[in-house]
Amino acid sequence: MTEQRAAVVTGGSRGIGRAIAQELASRGVAVVVGYQGAADAAAEVVGTIAAAGGRAVAAQADVADETAVAAMFDTAERSFGGVDIVVNSAGRMALSPIAELDLADFDAQHRTNVRGAFVVAREAARRLRDGGSVVNLSSSVVGLQFPAYGAYAASKGAVEAMTLVLARELRGRRITVNVVAPGPTATDLFLRGKDDDTIGRLAQQPPLERLGTPEDIARVVAFLTGPEGHWVNGQVVRANGGII
Repeated sequence: MTEQRAAVVTGGSRGIGRAIAQELASRGVAVVVGYQGAADAAAEVVGTIAAAGGRAVAAQADVADETAVAAMFDTAERSFGGVDIVVNSAGRMALSPIAELDLADFDAQHRTNVRGAFVVAREAARRLRDGGSVVNLSSSVVGLQFPAYGAYAASKGAVEAMTLVLARELRGRRITVNVVAPGPTATDLFLRGKDDDTIGRLAQQPPLERLGTPEDIARVVAFLTGPEGHWVNGQVVRANGGII
């Protein structure tokens, strides 16, 4: 009997992380739904997975807190016997022209997006079973250079750099390490503060002429962490409908 694979998904209570947790569970993966503050939303995700016949538990953790992240991995090992997949979807976005950005917002964003990604990646490197997968979430704004996204794009550029280094450091363990960089995606985080005209303009930019959905991104992550995608390693996949 093949042992069930298990995943840790940070930011798993809402948006893209929620879709990833549910997609992995639908493919037979046991999931730790990581969350920072939305306990009710995380419990709802766990309940939805369980109702569909899957296995999931929720685990609270600030991704920038190494002790909390270690405890989240402990939960995975205690509940499911180990960790095979780590998806870091937790993130923070503060938009402002560079000249006007409050540095407190800069620091908070980088604490979650950069330090958090590093802490989760470090724990993944220590805990993943051989043959596993890591996926970090970046953003297509790293290449698109939208105004007001300077600090956010900088944080995600750092995520891409560390992820590609980790892919090379894990040589010999058959572990893949990749980045998925969504384009404009219809999540609360993305839609917040944008008027209908702005949303409509962004939706028309990709050749596919729509915003992405969390499910679009989740299916890319599921491919990369499944057997079909295991030959893809050390790459940045810009899942954005062709926007350039």
